[in-house]
Amino acid sequence: MTIISQVVFTVISGVFCFFIAKRVNFIRSNIALGRSQKVVGNKRQRLKNVLLIALGQKKMFKKLVPAVLHLLIYVGFVLINIEVLEIVLDGFLGSHRIFAPLLLDFYAPLISFFEILALGVIFSCVVFLIRRNIIHVARLKNPEMKGWASFDGNLVLIIEIILMGAILSMNTTDQLLQEMGNSAYPQTGSFLVSSWLLPIFEGYLPSTLVIIERMAWWFHIVGIFGFALYVTYSKHLHIFMAFPNTYFSKLTPKGAMEPMPEITSEVQLMLGIPLEGEIVPPPEGFKFGARDISDLSRKNLMDAYACTECGRCTAECPANLTGKKLSPRKIMMDTRDRMEEIGNGKSDLKGHHQKFLLGDFITKEEINACTSCNACVEACPVLINPLDIILQLRRYEAMEASGSPTSWNAMFQNLETNSAPWKFSPQDRFNWSKELKMIDN
Repeated sequence: MTIISQVVFTVISGVFCFFIAKRVNFIRSNIALGRSQKVVGNKRQRLKNVLLIALGQKKMFKKLVPAVLHLLIYVGFVLINIEVLEIVLDGFLGSHRIFAPLLLDFYAPLISFFEILALGVIFSCVVFLIRRNIIHVARLKNPEMKGWASFDGNLVLIIEIILMGAILSMNTTDQLLQEMGNSAYPQTGSFLVSSWLLPIFEGYLPSTLVIIERMAWWFHIVGIFGFALYVTYSKHLHIFMAFPNTYFSKLTPKGAMEPMPEITSEVQLMLGIPLEGEIVPPPEGFKFGARDISDLSRKNLMDAYACTECGRCTAECPANLTGKKLSPRKIMMDTRDRMEEIGNGKSDLKGHHQKFLLGDFITKEEINACTSCNACVEACPVLINPLDIILQLRRYEAMEASGSPTSWNAMFQNLETNSAPWKFSPQDRFNWSKELKMIDN
């Protein structure tokens, strides 16, 4: 490579790194809008979750076919990026296949292995495109998946196919130039998959082959940089966010709801139960539950950016299956959209534009349809918890806005006065057991 090429490569790398860093900082700032939350629990278990669930994709294998295809893409794309490391070094140093002299006889088998993975990626992407656009998998056709969400999923699959094609084209023309004795292309031995593609480029002039090889080289590396930037705007951000998200996920049983310390203290005082420690008054501006993203925890907001939009949560949701408007996937997408709106300055957290997460993005009808069954939490392959957001929004609606359905308010009142959801005297609570004794007699 010439000095000019090295300079151009360095400039392009710097530009993409700048914009990627800017976008990463934007996402970090958006997550920081949430409440800080102390992380408690076994660090070993958290690391185990990262290895098994984020890296090993353990929960994906509840559906075998998409799990195997997804694993092919994931493993292939990650390992193929080892070859990208070589391309990056070649770009900065002006070399060509810098690892070839270092790995000697191992180089060609290694590149051949990467090419087999590239074929696996192409195959999986084609199958996923068929599933999305021809077979029409039901969970990928919900209302929230129309427009950008559907386009994004298809676009990334197409980009991955093109990038893998660029690698194979680069390696094929490289082999032909080696056979022609071009001094700029050191002998590496033949590569398994690209050797099958040699007939496609045979008959071209050496100068034409050099142009094709260089174009494929530049297209692939610039494409990788562009893909890395695009991912930060895409649902495929979960490629990176899955790791911190699984680490910071709750270790408590899924059915355990987070209590509100302020309410717990009040109830304990009413019942005469001694409090542990001093009573800490709520901070200024405190509200029960959540109305906007600043009332949610940072883990809730991280969940939104980690969402894969796979729809497994919605496919398992009993409310959605019975025709209700609730879609746990939409809850996460709406939370992310609200963060992006605030981060881009189109709205704020002070209500000057009279927009909030609850009401403008997520409706009362949606959160009231939730049965709190945790099916969505169990189904998520990266340990996202849509229920936690739903519960906090519902708490606000009940305790701050007094907007719960009339039947719910009657139930709450009965719980407070009768210690049961039904309106009868607490003294009659165990009358039902008398009938059991009569049956036994």
